[in-house]
Amino acid sequence: MLKRVALMLLCCGIVSQAICQQKKNKKAAGSIPVFTVAGTAVTADEFIYLYRKNHQNKAQDFTGEKIDEYLSLFINFKLKVLEAKKRGMDTTDSFVKEYNSYKDELRKPYLPDAGLGDSLVRLTYNRMKEEIKASHILINLKPDASPEDTLKAFNRITDIRNRIVAGEDFSRAATVYSEDPSAKSNQGSLGYFTAMQMVYPFESAAYTTTPGEISQPVRTRFGYHIIKVFDRRPAQGEVEVSHIMIRTGEEKDNEKAKNTIFTIYDQLQAGVAWDELCEQYSEDPASKGNKGKLRPFGTGAMASVGEFEKTAFSLRKPGEISDPFQTQYGWHILRLEQKIALPSFEAMAPALKNRVTRDERTTLSKQALQAKLRIQYQLAEKDATKKAVFALADSTLSKGAWSPGALPNSGKEIMFSLGGTHYMARDFLAYARAHQKPNAQPPVKYLEQLYNNFVDQSILKVAEEKITEENPTYGYLLNEYYEGILLFEIMEKEVWRKASEDSVGQRKYYDTHISAYQAGERARAVIYSVPADGDRVPLKELLSAGNEEKIRSFLTQKKVKTESGYFKKDDKLIFAKMPWAAGVYSAENNGIYYLAWLKEILPPGSMSFEEARPAIISDYQSYLEKRWVEELKKKYAVKVNEKGKKYILQKLQS
Repeated sequence: MLKRVALMLLCCGIVSQAICQQKKNKKAAGSIPVFTVAGTAVTADEFIYLYRKNHQNKAQDFTGEKIDEYLSLFINFKLKVLEAKKRGMDTTDSFVKEYNSYKDELRKPYLPDAGLGDSLVRLTYNRMKEEIKASHILINLKPDASPEDTLKAFNRITDIRNRIVAGEDFSRAATVYSEDPSAKSNQGSLGYFTAMQMVYPFESAAYTTTPGEISQPVRTRFGYHIIKVFDRRPAQGEVEVSHIMIRTGEEKDNEKAKNTIFTIYDQLQAGVAWDELCEQYSEDPASKGNKGKLRPFGTGAMASVGEFEKTAFSLRKPGEISDPFQTQYGWHILRLEQKIALPSFEAMAPALKNRVTRDERTTLSKQALQAKLRIQYQLAEKDATKKAVFALADSTLSKGAWSPGALPNSGKEIMFSLGGTHYMARDFLAYARAHQKPNAQPPVKYLEQLYNNFVDQSILKVAEEKITEENPTYGYLLNEYYEGILLFEIMEKEVWRKASEDSVGQRKYYDTHISAYQAGERARAVIYSVPADGDRVPLKELLSAGNEEKIRSFLTQKKVKTESGYFKKDDKLIFAKMPWAAGVYSAENNGIYYLAWLKEILPPGSMSFEEARPAIISDYQSYLEKRWVEELKKKYAVKVNEKGKKYILQKLQS
């Protein structure tokens, strides 16, 4: 038995080694250079990736001839990119900004927080399906409180919690100990609420506490809380009601207001129209003009007017009218307009995503993720170096004009490490100088913020290296965009702009290649398209008179669509409906009226320079590019590796 196990382990080891060797061989084969430009190799993997990407679903392009053609074009591409790099085009501000913008978008799906936004939206929606009834006790604490004050507040809220767990009544404790001003009157009660109505840490604690239990102390921007959850129920959605209100207070007679509202109620029961009574009696100017109708609201939205919210949600059927009731604002009667259930996730997702993105939950979740990444990438800080660097903070940081003094070892001290990579104090100081901005924070606090940003960016770079290593496609895409920007910049400079602006070169090229610019019979013409209700007659008269200035004025004023150039007779359908001779003619096609000003009928023969200019510019571009590539081939050595070429042919044609 033992021998069999040993043999199985040995076989597994051999198979494992064989698989690893196959992977290594495959990777090694893919790393074969297809060609080099100035000693820089282009591997088979890169070539195959780009060829397949640019020839998807085109089986006819995987011939030896087509692959050879692409290889020549790819060599020219790499020559141009190398020249752009040699000129430093990848160091300009515009290049760095555009490239980084693309890179930020490209790496999002690969980063650990790629699904953070979507998961937060889904979590928030799921919480919105339920409503929580809870009370709380608050001990105030500022967000930037000192460690001593923080510990003092934490100990105090913990002591209160221990008292309640030991049997003290929560409501009484809230009245006595809570520093929420409303606790004296409501004993800490918050009624029912749902997601997005409380600050995120408070919401999370409430939704993760079992009814009847008391949460552990939870820190928010207001201080420390403990929460007692009383109930969880399915979400009621929103309710839309109309109301008639008779105000009280401000020396108004409450008894008279009460009598008035009950009189209105009796009239409603007798069949008098709601709209009529609302118009006559309601003292809410904001809703009276809209028949008393209020905007839909959900649980907790009217928490300060609890009786109003309770009554609104107690109505069951549209048109149902409540009994008169009183709030701190006066006496009311409600009429239910509609109940609105919580929409589906798909319907709510776009708007909810916007809310979640702006909400504290996104920031706190990212902070939690960053803390996790610091552990994952083995962040090790040098406290002594941090202390020495932070001691350099001064008031110039508030102005964004900080120029720190020297450190004992000229900034060569290790500030922190990620894995085995060290980041020096001078690295951070350079980052801080480049990224500082005017701010209202204490200098040390702001420098700490810059330091944390620097650490997070450093972790991001390490993560990106890992992404590139584990996802070759990501690396190819990055390089593709990097080289694509460079190609555009240098082609714009060396070919496109030069060809379009060099009129002397265009003319010289035309004179040398005039035989290439021949044409059959054609008209030099301008075509005007006029809507059915347009002013055709005045325009035709102006064209016949030939007054260019008046024509331009008319076209601008009437916004007439114009097309000018050289046209063959079969270029436009309307030419078949008019004489083929110089003059101004009209024709209709598909409900649009056309006026054609045929200025001149040209016989077959050579095109003039102006007529041929669009084609000349295109041909001149090709000429300049070809000449430039020949110069680059003389400047940079190109060597094709036959072994690598054979490999890509086999892979692409298999």
